[in-house]
This record gives sequence, structure tokens and C-alpha cells, in this order.
Amino acid sequence: MKILSIKSDEANELARKLARETGESLTTVVTKALRERLAAVERRKSRKGALDRIQAVARSRKVLDMRPSGEIAGYDEAGTPN
Repeated sequence: MKILSIKSDEANELARKLARETGESLTTVVTKALRERLAAVERRKSRKGALDRIQAVARSRKVLDMRPSGEIAGYDEAGTPN
């Protein structure tokens, strides 16, 4: 059996309160909370990885129009249409 020692009064109270509210054991409450947090972190990491891949593909593309982006969009430095 592994032991997890929680040395934070706040963490201990939050876990106990959640266990009381859900009727689950402290072990179940802590395990579920850790799973949910880990899943959220992994989703965020996955989204960042996808964004990095998309940006890498965009950077690797050949520039077909050498005009500044403002000219292409049709606006001058002041933001007015030209």
C-alpha cells in the first residue's frame, strides 16, 4: 500500500468536504480530482501541440504575395481602407 501524506490544512479540508458532499472515500475523491486535473493538463498540452504543428506548417509555406499584410488586407497604417 502506498501512502500519500497531505501536509496542507486547506487541501485536507477540501478533500474531506468533497468526500462528505459526495459520500465517497477520501481515496476516491483525491484519485478523481487528480485524474480530472491530469486530463485537463493533457488536453491543454495537446491543444498547444496541435497549434504548434499548424504554425510550423504555416511558416513552412512559400510566400506567394510579398506585399505587407496591411496592403493585402486593404488598410493603410492608420487602419483606414485604401
